[in-house]
Amino acid sequence: MLKYSTLIAATLATASGPALAGSATSPAPEPEITAPAPAPAPASPNWTGGYVGGQFGYGNADTNAPGVDGDGAIGGLTAGYDYDFGQWVIGGGLDYDWADISLGAGNPDLENIFRVKLRGGYKIGNGLLYGTGGWAQADTDTLGDDDGYFVGAGYEHMVTQNFSLGGEALYHEFSNFGTSTTDLDATTVQVRGTFRF
Repeated sequence: MLKYSTLIAATLATASGPALAGSATSPAPEPEITAPAPAPAPASPNWTGGYVGGQFGYGNADTNAPGVDGDGAIGGLTAGYDYDFGQWVIGGGLDYDWADISLGAGNPDLENIFRVKLRGGYKIGNGLLYGTGGWAQADTDTLGDDDGYFVGAGYEHMVTQNFSLGGEALYHEFSNFGTSTTDLDATTVQVRGTFRF
């Protein structure tokens, strides 16, 4: 009897040995949790290409003659081409504005302004902050037309890849307008929309 009980105890000890010591295979490693990759920054719009559009706003004209000044509505068409250098944009364009600015009773009316312009600007997100300048020609109903220059600044925001909205303020100067000794200065502020292609 003692022999059988010793044999049973030895068998049980051998059979249960590995179970008490633990499994021979190591447990699977815990999965590694990593933070998701940050979303890529939205691409800045590409300003390279041509555009056409319209603009509308307010103009104020002053002269060196006492009492010869006025203000009124101004608006017209714009077209041009820009080239995107990465962070900077350079372009050229043409503007034609009809004006309704009377310089006072018995004095000329400013009827339109034509501009040949250059502009250069810095991209800010989907927008372009720029400076501009160039040659301008103003036309009146009685004094004829005259050549001058303009300088200014503006901001344009790309609403979609093919449409932008913006605003622009320009200062114009015309010396000895027509055949007169009158100097004419004009300031315009306009909003504009352009279709880009």
